Amino acid sequence: MAGLLQALVGASEKAAHIARLCRREEPLFQLLVAEKTGADRNRRFLQDFKTLADVLIQEVIKHDLGKEFPELQGHIHGEESNEFRNGQAGETVTVRVCATPGDTAALLLSVLEPERAAAELLAAAVHRDVTLEDAELAGVALSVPPQDLAIWIDPIDSTNEYIAGREDVAPVDGIAPAGLCSALVLIGAYDRRTGCPVLGVINEPFFRRDPLTHRWQGRYHWGVAYGETRLSSLSPPPPCPAPCLVLSRAEGAAVREALGPLCGHRLRFAAGAGYKMLCVILGLADAYVLSQGSTFAWDACAPHAILRALGGGAVTLAGALRARREGDTGDPPELVYNCPVEGAAGAERWANRGGLVAYTHPQHLEAVLAAL
Repeated sequence: MAGLLQALVGASEKAAHIARLCRREEPLFQLLVAEKTGADRNRRFLQDFKTLADVLIQEVIKHDLGKEFPELQGHIHGEESNEFRNGQAGETVTVRVCATPGDTAALLLSVLEPERAAAELLAAAVHRDVTLEDAELAGVALSVPPQDLAIWIDPIDSTNEYIAGREDVAPVDGIAPAGLCSALVLIGAYDRRTGCPVLGVINEPFFRRDPLTHRWQGRYHWGVAYGETRLSSLSPPPPCPAPCLVLSRAEGAAVREALGPLCGHRLRFAAGAGYKMLCVILGLADAYVLSQGSTFAWDACAPHAILRALGGGAVTLAGALRARREGDTGDPPELVYNCPVEGAAGAERWANRGGLVAYTHPQHLEAVLAAL
């Protein structure tokens, strides 16, 4: 599993490089900008370029992990479909990683025609080797068979913020309400049998700009929660007597009003489920509360694994409240990642129905449940 952890981190670094490349290189950036112009956007593509960026990153991660760990093939899942319609010829193109950069560029050109420079830049990034220089990561020794695991990928969480590309959003107590920094790469591994998350990697492609080159620099975080093993690149944040809570900007008034007194009205709002869970992981917030089923398995698997590694977790809000009303004082039901929603179709099969609470300290979870 140590090799798998390093592979997940390496895949996240390649994904982050592609995400940055799309914003930095002019042929790619112009395609991104075209998505921001509403009715005037580029009509040559039946699908937008932002989705191609998502899909390409997803397929690169699936390819690289499946090549190194064949036992994972067929068990690496992502948010996006990899089929595109060519706007020129009307043909269906399956986006995948080919044997050579030239072949991958030719395939991408069949979607991006006539943007040859863009296709070649993307293909070069896809086939780029990633070298990790992380002594702590290299020293991790674990033992769990990869054939027991499956993977969830969110190639670019908070895609709308990625496309908008806002860099001028001022953080509030360290939490950015919106902006490019909330666009993350999320890769999580879970136990195929139990659905429990056991390993997670969060990559922040747009963590900060280099003061000399002005190019974006990223960083990553990882966690392992397997059996009795708890390891992470981070340390658990200290608990606060009056918790700070982070919510979706779309959260309902009733939830806001119920939680306000609990935290001295230190309610913070942010974009992206992955980013809000990251705020809890980093100790910028003590819990993320969501009352709606608007997140999905690919949003939560990676950060949930890191939260477990730090002593916390992510529970279903509706299930936890139901258990408390019934007098159950045991641990609330945690999110699992191997059970599609019965009767649902498409992405809704993997929705986290009933909302969630992500936390690092159990006392904050109990306080949230009591307030609601």
